[in-house]
Amino acid sequence: MSNTTTVLSALPTEHRDRLMRIAREVSFPVGTRIFEEGGRADRFWIIRTGSVVLDMHVPGRRAPAIETLGHNELVGWSWLFPPYVWQLGAVAQSPVRAHEFDAMAVRLMCEDDPALGAVVGQWVGRVLAHRLQSARTRLLDLYAPYGSGSGARG
Repeated sequence: MSNTTTVLSALPTEHRDRLMRIAREVSFPVGTRIFEEGGRADRFWIIRTGSVVLDMHVPGRRAPAIETLGHNELVGWSWLFPPYVWQLGAVAQSPVRAHEFDAMAVRLMCEDDPALGAVVGQWVGRVLAHRLQSARTRLLDLYAPYGSGSGARG
C-alpha cells in the first residue's frame, strides 16, 4: 500500500462535504477491469474496501503489476490532466467497494473554488509522483539486467 493519503482526510470539512455529495457508491467483483490504459479517464475512485492492482502495458509481454492499492487510496489520476487518458490499467484484485467521482464535475468544482482546486491538485500530484516512482522501480525489477539496484537514476 502506498504512503499517499486520501484527499478526503486532507480537505477541510466543507470541501470534503461538497465532494462527498457527488460521490456514488460502486462495487467491482474480483477480476473486473476497472479501466484500460489508453482509455478515456472520465472518473476516479477512492477505495472503501478491497484492493485494486495497477498495471502497465508492455509490448510483447503480460502487463506487469505496478502497485496494489487499498482502503482510502485513490484509483486514477489521469482524469485531472489533459488529454484525460488513462496512463495505467486497473483491475479489482478482490471484491471492491468504492466512492466514484465524475471527473468533469470535480474539475468544475475545482475551477469554481481555487482553494479546493489547489488541495486536489497537490494531492493528485503527490499520488502521481509516488506512482511514477513505483512504476520505475517495478519495471527496473522486471526488465533491467540487475533490477532496481542497477544504479540508474531519474
